[in-house]
Amino acid sequence: MSQGQGFGFGLGKMKELTEAFKKAQQVQEGAKRLQEELEQMEIEGESGGGLVKVVLSGNQEPLRVAISPEALGEGAEVLSDLVTTAMRDAYNRSTATMREKMEELTGGLNLPGI
Repeated sequence: MSQGQGFGFGLGKMKELTEAFKKAQQVQEGAKRLQEELEQMEIEGESGGGLVKVVLSGNQEPLRVAISPEALGEGAEVLSDLVTTAMRDAYNRSTATMREKMEELTGGLNLPGI
């Protein structure tokens, strides 16, 4: 029986494991702060040159819709398209913001799936 072998890895591996746990904890703490930050954000999407605006939180929760009087005169079908386009714009901006913030949070870490 050899001594000092522990669980099959030496002190160098133990140090790597400890560092990995520290980084994981930092990412977890950062993710919690990011979640709180995203809840407070307001991300706006628009369509028709600003005729319709949709505001989502950074977590993609719908907050409000603004429809200009000019858009109301366009008819139900056009208005529906304008709202859908504004929603899609807000969603795309929100997704891009979340991706950017996650990259900042995990910068330099090779995390699978992120």
